[in-house]
Amino acid sequence: MECAWENGFTPLTAGCPILIGDGLKGTDDVEVPVAGGEYVKAAKIGRAVMDADVFVSLTHFKGHELTGFGGAIKNIGMGCGSRAGKTEQHSNGQPDIDGEKCRGCKKCLPECANGGLVFDEAARKMGVDKERCVGCGRCLGACNFDAIDFAQDAANADLNRRMAEYAKAVVDGRPQLHVSLVVDVSPHCDCHAENDAPILPNLGMFASMDPLALDQACVDACLAASPLPGSKLSDNLATPGFEPSGDHFANSTPESEWRTCLEHAEKIGLGTRKYELVRM
Repeated sequence: MECAWENGFTPLTAGCPILIGDGLKGTDDVEVPVAGGEYVKAAKIGRAVMDADVFVSLTHFKGHELTGFGGAIKNIGMGCGSRAGKTEQHSNGQPDIDGEKCRGCKKCLPECANGGLVFDEAARKMGVDKERCVGCGRCLGACNFDAIDFAQDAANADLNRRMAEYAKAVVDGRPQLHVSLVVDVSPHCDCHAENDAPILPNLGMFASMDPLALDQACVDACLAASPLPGSKLSDNLATPGFEPSGDHFANSTPESEWRTCLEHAEKIGLGTRKYELVRM
């Protein structure tokens, strides 16, 4: 919230309330059914997001080290998931508790509905019962000392598919509009602390009422553009022995992958990959 204020987003400047969709601790969520979901039956979405009458997304389109690029679907699916929802998309596993960071405050204990947390009275430390823990992630938001962590171990394809299903849970049956700014296309996610050189030229603003068509149009425009010199993409292409794939995002970050997200989004009925580009 302080970051929003520092960047000029306040109730006074925006003319509306500025809210954290899943609450200040990331634990205020609701379970939303995913129609046709194969990986997620009920997505954990921030309550304020689902309380809205109309859904509008504004996305900075950029590269991403896992999902190839971050567009509308990633912005919606990952962005609107609560802390537990983000954990569900990223991880197939269960939490680990760092004994050195754990203060023994027990704030996480009431958040567990499955008996997955066990407190060691002698050591004054919390532990995880792997037999009973269901990996819901609610304990994560209760810890003020960053003692609880999940392994980010979901394979890229599974992450992409879960992300598409979360996005569908958010927008299904609601009035919606999606806008993507294909400018300053950085090689990595905006959550990175550094500000790396853009890999592609600025291509403008794209908008659609279909988030899947929007992502497809944006990625097509990016793949048709020429890499910018001095960027991670151009440096990779100039590296001796590097084998280009014809995909700017894969060439920028070879370990990433984006196609399964759009393929699965179309399969579950999030939208269509066919579009008509109208220039204004």
